[in-house]
Amino acid sequence: MNGPVRLPQPLSLFPLNLVLFPGAVLGLRVFEARYLDLVSECMKSGAGFGVVCLKKGTDTTRSAAKIEFETVGTLARIDDVDAEQAGILRLRCAGLTRFRLLGTAWQRDDGLWQGNAEALPDDPPRAPGPAMLQTVNALAEAIRKLQQLNKVPFAEPYRLDDAGWVANRWCELLPVPLAAKQKLMELADPVIRLSIVDGYLRDKKVVLG
Repeated sequence: MNGPVRLPQPLSLFPLNLVLFPGAVLGLRVFEARYLDLVSECMKSGAGFGVVCLKKGTDTTRSAAKIEFETVGTLARIDDVDAEQAGILRLRCAGLTRFRLLGTAWQRDDGLWQGNAEALPDDPPRAPGPAMLQTVNALAEAIRKLQQLNKVPFAEPYRLDDAGWVANRWCELLPVPLAAKQKLMELADPVIRLSIVDGYLRDKKVVLG
């Protein structure tokens, strides 16, 4: 995407215990009635839904007082739907553009969260600097090893010449707290995001030099 996109208003939300990055592949197993309805609505309209990271509670409760989620999330597009069995769907989704919720989100009568939102600018195309070469090469090696195990979690094309793409893929792989991943996802400058990732990798001796 080249810039902010128009979002459905209101935007339907799917709170999850994860941070979805633009360009990511997201697999979901859906069985709750409200989310089955959401999938149906998205398939009919061609619209996406917003993935927001949970800060407090779980989305299995209908009590708004027991749940809290981040105000910046990522739009998800449904790419594939498979009916695993009656009443259960497996989704393959793609992370698109980031968004910020405007005001307070609310729940429909069926429990589905919705909110008004604005799209945030996509990462500008920036090449990783020479100092980041080892981090880029380390990701390329990780992809190669995952391919050998038939466990590649990333969608092609692999944009190893793009700082934002490299940073986002590392953020998906790294075992860091969700709050840290959220802050990295929200950063507007992909070069800074990659620099922080590079520092972490060097600190953990994943990248040397």
